[in-house]
Amino acid sequence: MKYILALDQGTTSSRSVLISHDGQITDSAQKEFRQIFPQPGWVEHDANEIWSTQLATLQELLAKTKEIHAIGITNQRETTIVWDKKTGQPICNAIVWQDRRTTDLCKELKSFEPLFKQKTGLLLDPYFSGTKLHWILQQVPGAKERAKKGELAFGTVDTWLVWNLTKGAHHITDVTNASRTLLFNIHTLKWDEELLKILDIPAAILPQVKSSSEIYGTASILPGNIPISGIAGDQQAALFGQACLKPGMVKTTYGTGCFLLMNTGDKPVLSKNNLLTTIAYQIGPTLHYALEGSVFIAGAVVQWLRDSLGIIKASSDIEKLARSVQDNGGVYFVPAFTGLGAPHWDPYARGAILGLTRGVSSAHLARAALEGIAFQVCDVIKCMEDDAGVPTAEMRVDGGAVRDNLLMQIQADLLQVPVIRPKTTELTALGAGFLAGLATGFWKDMSEITKYWQEDERFLPQMLPENAKRKKGKWKQALKCAQLWESA
Repeated sequence: MKYILALDQGTTSSRSVLISHDGQITDSAQKEFRQIFPQPGWVEHDANEIWSTQLATLQELLAKTKEIHAIGITNQRETTIVWDKKTGQPICNAIVWQDRRTTDLCKELKSFEPLFKQKTGLLLDPYFSGTKLHWILQQVPGAKERAKKGELAFGTVDTWLVWNLTKGAHHITDVTNASRTLLFNIHTLKWDEELLKILDIPAAILPQVKSSSEIYGTASILPGNIPISGIAGDQQAALFGQACLKPGMVKTTYGTGCFLLMNTGDKPVLSKNNLLTTIAYQIGPTLHYALEGSVFIAGAVVQWLRDSLGIIKASSDIEKLARSVQDNGGVYFVPAFTGLGAPHWDPYARGAILGLTRGVSSAHLARAALEGIAFQVCDVIKCMEDDAGVPTAEMRVDGGAVRDNLLMQIQADLLQVPVIRPKTTELTALGAGFLAGLATGFWKDMSEITKYWQEDERFLPQMLPENAKRKKGKWKQALKCAQLWESA
């Protein structure tokens, strides 16, 4: 029996998983790596550490089986790496998607935002790779000149992994990752010369763009000539793994951040509500687009309660603590530690906890933190419904935090729609595996992989609609306070 090997390179850890022909994850390996914070608002990774941890997890699984049919890759997206083509060594640390160092640059370029939005579907925000790449080329001595000469390679994490797996034979990315750079025209499916000129980025540094499901090359670093045949950014991979293949279907991934995608079919929908228009996936000539909303801080707020406040010992403890009280005690928690993502896009907002009294306990803070995650998701869903012109019938969920039943129930209550958790919650890796297997004939078509999605639990709304509406009103007040911090 053969397996698909999916590499799932995330923000805090690298994972490898084995996927059987019936769509089940049969084994996995995971390694965490360092988070580097050189100064407030800056977040970096050591790109060599990303590669070494990913390779270690891959080798751990290969030690158990040699029956690997193909490799699929999914990755933290906008994280930006530049390396020397000759030595393969990064010229500086990777700048992570959470990093805010290019906030002022985005502000300076604001007059160009309509152009960027029309061509890329994105807003001008430090979140995306383009301004990070501009910063590296300007700040690392000699980088810009070397880039013009073709001596340097830029890539998001997928590109970096393929480069290392193929010993530098392939400098590529796929359309989903390219669509997150601020440099890629999602209508022509090409790097855009006008945008490159605005950001002063030489075309010679960019990877070749491929579809999400095709044989790109073989992993020459490994024995057996295993093909690499699927690539998608983590959120698009999760959408695919959730079998959200029809227009109007929505998935939310709860990880370090929280990411929502709605499949909009073969036509891009430009948002009127500050959401992103992005490429969902491309298989052969078939191209699907999506609306996306990104919540910067979701699971990270639980880590903060654990590591900075010490009110829980493990992230999994938060559900028990939050359940020990009936409600939030009047506390509202806006976890804007790195600003606010969609639909606000306010890099200057800061975290706020409001409604504190002497009666508030750590349990109320824990419950308010979970609600803060759910409220942010509600804000994005409302904008998606307005943009697409269709109500949300249900929301499929995945990611580490969906094991928290209380969070899922809170989400269903505030959304007032069913929240559905599948049996397999690691949908990001599964999506990358499906894309790889479709390219090599491991699975014959989309209808075959769709049947492998199975519901585990359905959380139905239990809160009265008027109570949900009242709580959302309080949340809006708390949001205003978080956004007033910079001006104060």
